[in-house]
Amino acid sequence: MSFEFSADFAKKMDASDPLLDFRSEFEFPQHEGKNVLYFTGNSLGLMPKKARAAVESELNNWSQLAVEGHFKGDNPWFHYHKLTKQGSAYMVGAEEEEVVVMNGLTVNLHLMMVSFYQPTAKRFKIICEEKAFPSDQYVFETQAKFHGFNPEEAIIEVGPREGETYIREEDIISTIKEHGDEVALVLFGGINYYTGQRFDIKEITRVGQEVGAKVGWDLAHAAGNIELELHKWNVDFACWCTYKYLNSGPGAQSGVFVHKRYANDHTLNRFAGWWGYDQATRFRMEKNFVPMKGADGWQLSNGPILAFAPHKCALEQFMRAQKENLFAKRDKLTGYLEFILEELASKYPDFGFKILTPKNPKQRGSQISLYVENRGKEIFDYLIDNGVIPDWREPNVLRFAPVPMYNSFEDVYQLGSLMREVLEKLK
Repeated sequence: MSFEFSADFAKKMDASDPLLDFRSEFEFPQHEGKNVLYFTGNSLGLMPKKARAAVESELNNWSQLAVEGHFKGDNPWFHYHKLTKQGSAYMVGAEEEEVVVMNGLTVNLHLMMVSFYQPTAKRFKIICEEKAFPSDQYVFETQAKFHGFNPEEAIIEVGPREGETYIREEDIISTIKEHGDEVALVLFGGINYYTGQRFDIKEITRVGQEVGAKVGWDLAHAAGNIELELHKWNVDFACWCTYKYLNSGPGAQSGVFVHKRYANDHTLNRFAGWWGYDQATRFRMEKNFVPMKGADGWQLSNGPILAFAPHKCALEQFMRAQKENLFAKRDKLTGYLEFILEELASKYPDFGFKILTPKNPKQRGSQISLYVENRGKEIFDYLIDNGVIPDWREPNVLRFAPVPMYNSFEDVYQLGSLMREVLEKLK
């Protein structure tokens, strides 16, 4: 569509936005008595207003019911994780038995690799993206060492070609095929946290499994941000955090997907805990682990209810908003930000702006990563001082996440206006 760098255009777009009312359901930090311009939902989503009441409700249950809260009250804690299944399945394209919410993201990646990274002397390699988020790198490194392999030999990273910014899909596929029967696991991020590049989950999964490898995904920057059909795409497993685009609070619990073909596979290695034990006989406290069916069988401990409550609230909000609406607005909002940044880049060439994120909407989500060759930190500091919260990545990248659930077109326009203001001052 055709964009304009004007307040009137932004207001016109907002007036026809079917999601605009959702903005009022969030708490915004304040700057000089006004809502900040918040563009860091790819690190921590804003707080849904209903989250406070959801937590207070469980605090009241704790106060009034104590241990009886496990089996009494509106949402008994014993079954509470099940209350997040419908929303989780909806967001990632899964069946309810294939998803569970538990632990933190990195813990879950380790747990999944216990089950799905089963290296042999010949098939031991892990194929991943170059410069994956550091936690993923550390997971791969320590898992390889745990199994007695040299990470330098076991981990195969696929990066951009010389002089290019993001990774070509054909290079990922050719690398998988090149190593073929030596590949035990393919594990990429659904979206690269730094550049915002989105990977073809369906095709990479198909190719990885074709050579005999298991294929998993870290969806930290993808869940709640892009279209996902994990069941249809035949993904073996996936993990995601819920505090970014899913707005469930700092350090919130992670989601896990395990394809239903493993639902009753008791032969898989796993590090077990009592909350993953068959629910019907769990309280007999017997030896010999018998897992629950589906993803629930990977649980370790009873869930932290005070962390579950905001997540349940956030998932319900997503189901009301509907994915189709969110993703349609995502592409328009991100496209508008891209348009404004390109306008500024052409008018102020001395700052060396370069958008790192792919231009094709099918290869990105709600993020634009902007390389700034000159004076980037000064631009960032000016934005912070004037009520904008973006993200700064050393040495010279600004990341902006225009989130469709709560960001507006006027937010994007005002961000562009402030950037134009600081560029005028610094030129």
